[in-house]
Amino acid sequence: MMDKQSFLKAGHMPTLIAAFLYFDLAFMVWVMLGPLGVQIAQELHLNAAQKGLMVAVPVLSGAFLRVLMGVLVDHLKPKAAGILGQLVVMAGLAWAWLAGIHSYGQVLALGVLLGMAGASFAVALPLASRWYPAEHQGKALGIAGAGNSGTVLAALFAPALGQAYGWNEVFGLALIPLALVFLFYVVAAKDAPECPPAKSLAEYFKVLKDRDAWWFMFFYSVTFGGFVGLAASLTIYFNTQYGLDAKTSGYLTAACVFAGSLVRPVGGAVADRIGGIKSLSVLYLIAAAALGCVSIGLPAAWMAVGVFVLAMLCLGMGNGAVFQLVPQRFHKEIGVMTGLVGMAGGIGGFYLASSLGFSKQYTGSYEAGFLIFAGLAVLASIGLTAVKQRWRTTWGAAHLTAARI
Repeated sequence: MMDKQSFLKAGHMPTLIAAFLYFDLAFMVWVMLGPLGVQIAQELHLNAAQKGLMVAVPVLSGAFLRVLMGVLVDHLKPKAAGILGQLVVMAGLAWAWLAGIHSYGQVLALGVLLGMAGASFAVALPLASRWYPAEHQGKALGIAGAGNSGTVLAALFAPALGQAYGWNEVFGLALIPLALVFLFYVVAAKDAPECPPAKSLAEYFKVLKDRDAWWFMFFYSVTFGGFVGLAASLTIYFNTQYGLDAKTSGYLTAACVFAGSLVRPVGGAVADRIGGIKSLSVLYLIAAAALGCVSIGLPAAWMAVGVFVLAMLCLGMGNGAVFQLVPQRFHKEIGVMTGLVGMAGGIGGFYLASSLGFSKQYTGSYEAGFLIFAGLAVLASIGLTAVKQRWRTTWGAAHLTAARI
């Protein structure tokens, strides 16, 4: 109870809520091509590799745009950067809705524009993080980061709306909640009074000389990459693997994604309590086992849903745990580090989503795509074992931070 009261007094709740809602709706449109993928692929006659690339392009675009948004966060402050990003996303959706999408090339072009929605990560997390002290970073960033639940909204509503009104009309319908959240964000969000000064480009590159930055990028490429890669791919997977229609596939995807997005704050809170290293080490191994299990092609869709839910629970908690650690190690560079780590997460998601499509296209099975990513999760756990002693005796030492690592 005391910890809850301390958390409520520590920061700025309207900003935390605005960061969550902004992140939530941005993520909804970021992965929208995945839930609509079955319908788009049928109309444009796409093969498995093209479907995989279609859902992966917004993830890759968002990965690189996160670095740009990280720079803008430092130079314009988070709120202004978020406003700019939201306007770009709404303009892209308006173009797709009014002009219509008629070719595979246009789908990929829209995917690049939707990447700006994925870049919201580099805005929402610093916007929230800068209001909270070290001992509350896991909870604050867990709540703000729970905006990845927007992927649930896309999976839940996009296929049904596409069936009812046509998939192209869904882009216009998405503008309604986006506009409402945009207005709330403009009114409610405030930049923290202690924003670090903007850095030069040389300082951004300087961060990459620190090996810990690369470790965090790798760790997040597995947790977030696995989460968003599955969120973008599962509707097509259930349709292809089990012959389910787009609407049913979307509902099953929503169930899996809901599990992963719901527990991000839990992952942050657990990491605050027992340390990010300990929690991540276990989560990676369970996620790897789940992905290895599903790679064999389970005989029934409900079995696959159960295993995917377990994988998503671990990956979602892992997302919160990684960002319990990052602000402690790179507090002064949180803007650029959020962009870099977020970029790595997006690249991991692009790899998983595209590799599943290529695996199906060229081997007739999704097995290779799942197994290789499971191997990356095992490597991440081994990597944590390699760095934990050094981290706990340097920047994670008790006299340097009030939080556990």
